[in-house]
Amino acid sequence: MIAAVARFARAALLPGLLGVAASAAELRPPPAWLEQAVFYQIYPQTYADSDGDGIGDLRGIIHKLPYLHELGVTGIWMNPCFVSPFRDAGYDVADFYRVAPRYGTNDDLRALFAEAKRLGIHVMLDLVAAHTSDQHPWFRESQRAEKNKYTDWYIWTAGVGQLFAPNQQVVVGTAERSANYIASFYSCQPALNYGYAKPDPTQPWQQRIDAPGPLAVRAELKNIMRFWFEMGASGFRVDMAGSLVKNDPDGSATAALWREFREWMDREYPDKAMVSEWSEPHVAIPQGFHMDFLLQWTKPGYASVFRENGGQPAIFDRRGTTPFRKFLTEFEPLLAATRGKGYMALHTGNHDTTPRFGNGREARDLVVAHAFLLTMPGVPFIYYGDEIGMRSPPFTVNKEGGYERTPARMPMHWDASPGAGFSTAPLEKFYLAVDPARERPNVAAQLADTTSPLRAVQRFIALRRAHPALAASGDFRALLADAGQPIVYLRANASERVLVALNPTAQAVTGELPPEIDGRSATVLDGETHALAPTGPRWRVELPPVSYAIIRLAP
Repeated sequence: MIAAVARFARAALLPGLLGVAASAAELRPPPAWLEQAVFYQIYPQTYADSDGDGIGDLRGIIHKLPYLHELGVTGIWMNPCFVSPFRDAGYDVADFYRVAPRYGTNDDLRALFAEAKRLGIHVMLDLVAAHTSDQHPWFRESQRAEKNKYTDWYIWTAGVGQLFAPNQQVVVGTAERSANYIASFYSCQPALNYGYAKPDPTQPWQQRIDAPGPLAVRAELKNIMRFWFEMGASGFRVDMAGSLVKNDPDGSATAALWREFREWMDREYPDKAMVSEWSEPHVAIPQGFHMDFLLQWTKPGYASVFRENGGQPAIFDRRGTTPFRKFLTEFEPLLAATRGKGYMALHTGNHDTTPRFGNGREARDLVVAHAFLLTMPGVPFIYYGDEIGMRSPPFTVNKEGGYERTPARMPMHWDASPGAGFSTAPLEKFYLAVDPARERPNVAAQLADTTSPLRAVQRFIALRRAHPALAASGDFRALLADAGQPIVYLRANASERVLVALNPTAQAVTGELPPEIDGRSATVLDGETHALAPTGPRWRVELPPVSYAIIRLAP
């Protein structure tokens, strides 16, 4: 967790702004396919191994596309699959234009795009925009003493005597040129030079955002995106999206950069999409991103939804001591600020999140938590294995810079065999060991069980796609949100209203609804069939422990 917090602290340095200056150009609405999108994140090295070398690959993902299609997801976000020395599990890219051989070839990725498209699934790649590997040819040239095309593509200090820079990691004495470089995270990840919004005049090495080096880097980033768009990618998740321009205290220069990219996409690739790792949706979305993740490291309300935070139990915890209102206080202003512009992305977790979504939860807890995620506004993202409740064991081994995050990256559990159906390789050759727990969940068992979390996720996704009120931009109104009450909210559009009632606690709960909620012609779509009951002129929600109800109300 320490490594994960450090990684995202840099992405969260920029404060949230509602007043970032807008470009004169009007942005197009987000692509229509995002309205009912449900994404699934794949960590390629641990999802499915097709060639028996113990490492997941692109052909393995292709083989599992029918499973994803049956699950109902409409989008995949895949972690970096590019050439890399893998000192940070692929987030240290050495060639942005070529698939790493351990995953396959560019032709394999092209085949993945094509087969996913045939099944109605969009594939989004991971764009590591802030830095490269120190093994990248650009950096090898940039570190040379003689001036060349790449000299200013990275951020170099004035000389080796410059041992530090404010709020930035400086790597000292490793280059041929008499300078030190700024690193984004690990020392092997030199920061690309997008310039400084407010260069310090006493530090002439800090270049303006319109200097030749920063402009060349910006143009090359666009070339990378164009290359994969043309091959068939539906978009990008942008790593550390808020950290590109340095000394940008109000975020305006970084926002303007992404605004420029969005305007370019609107002109040339209007059906493509971007989601940012920024966690400032009221900044990221109006200035260009179609979606922005809420992250546990920067949003305490969202951090409390599925995981213990600050010593307090999660909102979705059987103890029931943390009220849903803690999340709403943070979420509702962000929803209002982004409505009609783009979508917040809520997720079960990701490759940097420990413990996993399934830790500490039984099957019924998982079902109720998924009912929440898949009925909320915005675009939901399910981290691979969270649909079955995979768990992360205690940290014991570091793999490719994962450190405490490594347990969240274990092989997918496809069946109950010793290798969990991940690979035919000997167990000792697996990229990471499978969860050693005897009762570990697996896909095969849950497909055979109609009450399983996996089957519930299938139903919830189908409901979301069948009912426009549950889509990304459907209206949201919280009705009950205090401790001791059920969690109740209303989703609506012009044609229908859907009431969602959740009880993640170990106690039966009841709560009275506002007078305008009429349950006389209600239809239970899923969950408790007797959740609504009349009480005088009003209706109330009654839910047993760890339960839910999704109810269509009369228009």
